[in-house]
Amino acid sequence: MKFDIAVIGGGIVGAATFYKLQKRNPNLVIALFEKEEALAEHQTGHNSGVIHSGLYYTPGSLKAKNCIEGRHELVAFAKEYGIDHDVCGKVVVATEEKELPHMERILSIGAENKIEGIERITADQVRDIEPHVKSIGGIWVPCTGIIDFVGATKKMVDLALSINKDSKVYTGCEVQGVEKNEGHSLLNTSKGNFEANYLVFCAGLQADRLARKDGVDLKEKVVGFRGDYYELTPQAHHKVKNLIYPVPNPDFPFLGVHFTRMTNGEIECGPNAVFTFKREGYQKTDFSLTDTMDALSYKGTWKLFFNNMSFGINEYRRAFSKRLFLKTLQRMIPSLESDDLRPGRAGVRALLLSQDGDTRDDFRIEYHGNSIHVLNAPSPAATASLAIGDYVSIEAEKQFSLK
Repeated sequence: MKFDIAVIGGGIVGAATFYKLQKRNPNLVIALFEKEEALAEHQTGHNSGVIHSGLYYTPGSLKAKNCIEGRHELVAFAKEYGIDHDVCGKVVVATEEKELPHMERILSIGAENKIEGIERITADQVRDIEPHVKSIGGIWVPCTGIIDFVGATKKMVDLALSINKDSKVYTGCEVQGVEKNEGHSLLNTSKGNFEANYLVFCAGLQADRLARKDGVDLKEKVVGFRGDYYELTPQAHHKVKNLIYPVPNPDFPFLGVHFTRMTNGEIECGPNAVFTFKREGYQKTDFSLTDTMDALSYKGTWKLFFNNMSFGINEYRRAFSKRLFLKTLQRMIPSLESDDLRPGRAGVRALLLSQDGDTRDDFRIEYHGNSIHVLNAPSPAATASLAIGDYVSIEAEKQFSLK
């Protein structure tokens, strides 16, 4: 089986890249490979379902540019193809005086990124939007929304397949090795060998491993962080209208637990962020010796641990204590009670961790011979997916001389 291009990874970034490559190059025969039996089984299917505005990201970065462009395109895509979504807006709320300087910093970043409609609001205005929130003020972000990312992923793939009848999707087909030959590559998979002139890797939690199999000299490693969610029980649904976020701590590399109304009507609370002993493990006790040794033998992991020791301990305590999780949520909604929460799902974030333990790296896309690797695509990659697909497609045309 021979293809012009093979895309490896069937999450939303891989699906968007497959779709955009095919749309821009309708005559090329392209294959998409996904090791699970269905698309969007990992980060795409386990994230919070938020259409991010671009509020937090460094102006001029790939994250900021692609998030903002991707958001506009994703909303238009959802409207055109009937994907469940709602541009409902969110509030970012401060509950302590010490958070106000950080909130102003976020507001200035949002203004520089030209996030439409954002404004500083008072505690009374916060209550007008979210009546059960207690705060000392906040930021209103009207262009944030929610979406069914799994549905969007499947639609992108369906559209790509409708463009060229010879293009294919292989699920349950794990890429296990890459052999470089003159002018093409051979993919060794769990369903046999496939040949492709060019390769595009969008492998998420396995991005570093597949890059090395393709011969990339990569110094960093992907390290997984599990995020646990609780759900509000039906009697507490009225306490959250849409999306409620805290002011993120600038010393901690995650946004903090928040409230999210999902497109199915459920309301999630979370996620926390704890080191996971299995890259694709969604239960607290999941364990992989390979993944654990891989992470704990890497100095960047230990640098991260030491740099964030107190945060890490608190996150682990919350992971195993509903009482502590509730206490964190009550900072924003004091009326929440233990009976308002029930255990929800979990997700795992893939972070390409630098050797000094830095998790704040931008999107990272690199080239290696006849391959392109999306090495780092953490949040807001799902929101930015169509823009990332365009970016990769344009670069592929340049690098591979497709036109």
